[in-house]
Amino acid sequence: MQTEMMRPERLADFLRLNAPWLAAGFLLTFTSSFGQTFFISVFAGEIRETFGLSHGAWGGLYAMATTASAAVMVYAGALTDRFRVRHIGLVVLIGLICAALLMSRITEVWMLALTLFLLRLFGQGLMSHSAMVAMARWFVATRGRAVSIAGLGVALGEAALPITFVALLGVFDWRMLWVGAAVIMAVLTPVLWALLSQERTPQSFLAEAGSTGLKGRMWTRAEALRHPVFWLMVPALMGPAAWNTAYFFHQVHLAEAKGWAHVSLVSLFPLYTAASVGTMLTAGWLVDRFGSLRLGAFYLLPLAAGYVTIALAGPVPAGALAMMLIGAGQGMHVTMMATFWAEVFGTRHLGAIRAMMGAVMVLGTAIGPGVTGAIIDLGVEFPRQGYGIAVYFLLASLMAGMAGRLARRDR
Repeated sequence: MQTEMMRPERLADFLRLNAPWLAAGFLLTFTSSFGQTFFISVFAGEIRETFGLSHGAWGGLYAMATTASAAVMVYAGALTDRFRVRHIGLVVLIGLICAALLMSRITEVWMLALTLFLLRLFGQGLMSHSAMVAMARWFVATRGRAVSIAGLGVALGEAALPITFVALLGVFDWRMLWVGAAVIMAVLTPVLWALLSQERTPQSFLAEAGSTGLKGRMWTRAEALRHPVFWLMVPALMGPAAWNTAYFFHQVHLAEAKGWAHVSLVSLFPLYTAASVGTMLTAGWLVDRFGSLRLGAFYLLPLAAGYVTIALAGPVPAGALAMMLIGAGQGMHVTMMATFWAEVFGTRHLGAIRAMMGAVMVLGTAIGPGVTGAIIDLGVEFPRQGYGIAVYFLLASLMAGMAGRLARRDR
């Protein structure tokens, strides 16, 4: 078994020495795609038509289900401090498979709400949470690179799944495509189990193991919640989750508002993914070199620029620029949020702490579609809302910079 003491300098060596654990993180984040908004929203038009829902009603229902999943995440996410990832990951994946199968059978609005809750809890919530807690625990000196490589799983999902399933919607009934999603996850289950058969650092479950945070301490969740760094970072935590989720959630409406074909908009998603992957890998190197505390003031700025571009975009090529800017900001965000909390509060109680952070982000995914959907119903199309979203990111960037400076002072 390879240990952190090796500290490989070259990416190729790093990948070779740690391939099983990085592949496990990759698969965990990839399978989370089936509970992510960018996948669920592919079926927004069919779901709204089937159940007679307006944009606001659909957004409100989604917000309600996602908020409930965020509340459960606060408690369920702490299980990663008590159980190994190979057990938690497999249980969560089985739950996500069942939720996908249930989506193929829904006939009533209450069943839709329940299914959305399960998809959001197991996919967006627990699957992503398990992957990032594992990476933060399994790696220390190369944590940034490990997180960025594991995050490529969801990046692949963003690039491949929406355009594939939008194309398949022209051939198959939308309910049958959810059966197909369940089959894909079922095929990956034994692969994931094999990769997780041996933990990278079994000592991560011992009380004395792991890296410390501020003041050389291992912080509990209660202590973390009393530290001002947490509250200063809440807007940065919530923002990308809220507004990027809203972007993907209202993709059908966005295409209509811009006068683009839906498939033309979806065809831009690989550009989003390419930008996300590029900045994710770059951010991993920057975090390992400089630390996440020094990057907080800057990483949200591409998102602000992206939403201004969305508001101004005319033809599809302008939308491509917006997608790349938003993708660049999202790539930075994924790496930052997986490393920042380990650096600030240590790793002993990281599962419980990240569960709270995860709940905040999942709550953001509820707020974004709900708020923007209600505003759309008031007659303000989503692209025009981009100006306000950009202002939000500028303010969140300012507060994140303050949090980084405060944390560096307390090291």
